[in-house]
Amino acid sequence: MNKEIDLPIADVQSSPDTRRIAIDRVGIKAIKHPVLVADKNGGVQHTIAVFNMYVNLPHNFKGTHMSRFVEILNSREREISVESFESILREMIERLETDSGHIEMSFPYFVNKSAPISGVKSLLDYEVTFIGEIIKNEYFFTMKVIVPVTSLCPCSKKISNYGAHNQRSHVSISVRTNSFVWIEDMIRVAENNASCELYGLLKRPDEKYVTERAYDNPKFVEDIVRDIAETLNHDERIDGYVVESENFESIHNHSAYALIEKNKKKRSH
Repeated sequence: MNKEIDLPIADVQSSPDTRRIAIDRVGIKAIKHPVLVADKNGGVQHTIAVFNMYVNLPHNFKGTHMSRFVEILNSREREISVESFESILREMIERLETDSGHIEMSFPYFVNKSAPISGVKSLLDYEVTFIGEIIKNEYFFTMKVIVPVTSLCPCSKKISNYGAHNQRSHVSISVRTNSFVWIEDMIRVAENNASCELYGLLKRPDEKYVTERAYDNPKFVEDIVRDIAETLNHDERIDGYVVESENFESIHNHSAYALIEKNKKKRSH
């Protein structure tokens, strides 16, 4: 029998480090995993999420155990949701022997929308990110949605004898919440405050409607973020937010951009 087989395998990550420099975040990035996400209509969406998972590393440890991040994901199979995020984080920091952790989960999310006149249904995709953090044993959750919309320029409408230039825009809403918020709720906030929302499929009567809807509801990029911020200010489920809008200009080779950030409730740390 080969005696080398009986020798213990060195655990280099757990060996001491003498540089006395802590690391703020160490972990894995861009690992894909299937997940189930509940939607507001009572259904469940099967999707693929991209995970970033980090912990802080005390100064006295040389490294962290990267395999444990993957083990935590696989132990949950596909049962990962807003409700389970905190338990995943707490398991992660316990197994990696630290007091702070961070998980990001980004995935495509689909809403089955009805066209405004014909009622024809089609799917529209949105980019969604869940962000969970535990900092010194305190848990925080942030949801981010990126919503494509239409914006129509008020200045162009005002100065032109007919017509006005419009463009597709991306509205990004990141909300730090204190209670459950549906993904669809934040999507609706963005779409309600744009010149017009987008649809995957439109018939001619629908196209006429959305064109005239945008023309009757012109908004600068500044108007969009201010209107969204005003809505979020009155939502008691939200402790803080970042609202961004980028308008991909149709008459310029650049984008128009605006951002509003607000902490309605200061973090204790």
